[in-house]
Amino acid sequence: MSVFHNADGKRVLMGMVKAVQENKAYLGEVDGLIGDGDHGMNMNKGFSMFAEQFGDKDFEFSEGLEALGMILMNQIGGSMGPIYGTIFMDMAEAGEGMDEIGAGELVRMLEAGFEGLCDIVEARVGDKTLVDTLAPAIDALNNAAGENKNFAEALDEMKAAAKAGQDSTKDMAAKYGRSSRLGERSRGVLDAGAVSCCIILCAMADGIKEFLDRPASDKAEYTIR
Repeated sequence: MSVFHNADGKRVLMGMVKAVQENKAYLGEVDGLIGDGDHGMNMNKGFSMFAEQFGDKDFEFSEGLEALGMILMNQIGGSMGPIYGTIFMDMAEAGEGMDEIGAGELVRMLEAGFEGLCDIVEARVGDKTLVDTLAPAIDALNNAAGENKNFAEALDEMKAAAKAGQDSTKDMAAKYGRSSRLGERSRGVLDAGAVSCCIILCAMADGIKEFLDRPASDKAEYTIR
């Protein structure tokens, strides 16, 4: 099975930052349809703060997730800060001490993040939240790992499941958050959290794929625009 070295995590995290930055306006547009429209702004703020504070430092994947999670937890507004902060910090804890990360290891990290999320929110699959993206993405990766598929193929299946999960929220009625006030009128629009989760997971997967089966880097240079 292919592996990704924890030491190469900087490029992966910075790719996730870039993906959020590039989709700031889109996330705001999606959120503005049934929410308050600040999701893109808040996500961009948190991820950009991470880049500013850690862009000139070297760190492992798990270390970067911990630092990003702390910033999101403590320094951005709305509900998404604690939600994503919890996911990333619990992922980091699960990945601490790992040198090589394969599909099975990434599943364990994502499952830890999901379990942490479920401890702080009541939303489950079908409630029109980021859970509808994250849960099927983890299931797809887990299934691929169980079938001993190549890590790159497993990551592609995770991305496809994340996209399908995101798209499924369009036909759901919101049960949590500001959009839940609209009830049935919230149908027909994607959930902004589900969209940002898909963007992040896809960027994570694409970043990891670039480093599969390479020797661990001593340094991973990356410049944020």
